[in-house]
Amino acid sequence: MDGSRIAKPCAVRAIASPQPPPQMRLALFEPDIPQNTGAILRLAACLGAGVDVIEPCGFVWSDRHLRRAGMDYIDQVPLVRHASWRAFLAARGAQAGRLVLLTTAAGSAGLWSFRFEPDDTLILGRESTGVTDAVRDAAHAAVRIPMRPGARSLNVALAAALAMGEALRQTDNLPGPQP
Repeated sequence: MDGSRIAKPCAVRAIASPQPPPQMRLALFEPDIPQNTGAILRLAACLGAGVDVIEPCGFVWSDRHLRRAGMDYIDQVPLVRHASWRAFLAARGAQAGRLVLLTTAAGSAGLWSFRFEPDDTLILGRESTGVTDAVRDAAHAAVRIPMRPGARSLNVALAAALAMGEALRQTDNLPGPQP
């Protein structure tokens, strides 16, 4: 080359790195039973969901049953603990995503017909008393798991597994290779 041809610099175009998909979350409202909370934390770790624990809890957080049920999965969960319902709402701020209450109330949308969105937060009530009116009023939707007549309710960890599995299936966010 004789040097008469000097290459012009190429235009640099920023390529945006792909944004991770929105993370679906489970919110546990004032949970009573450490074993259920541990099982839900394990579920969330395995399915790639985040968890919000809205206190006060009905047990000491360091309870050995919590660690036993959650096993070594607890450290793999994007977990946020909130001092109260108000603190949870304040932390969410204008965050995108609906609050979807799982409930046993008649007249609520059925799980199989409800359309989930990738950034929904599924709220699970306290095992002994459910949720307060303030929580119910803040929810964008209420969803129930259909059961046979006479059945009162499922265990909260089982309800979380059914609802989270269906929500992730609908939004194509199930972890691992898909068939």
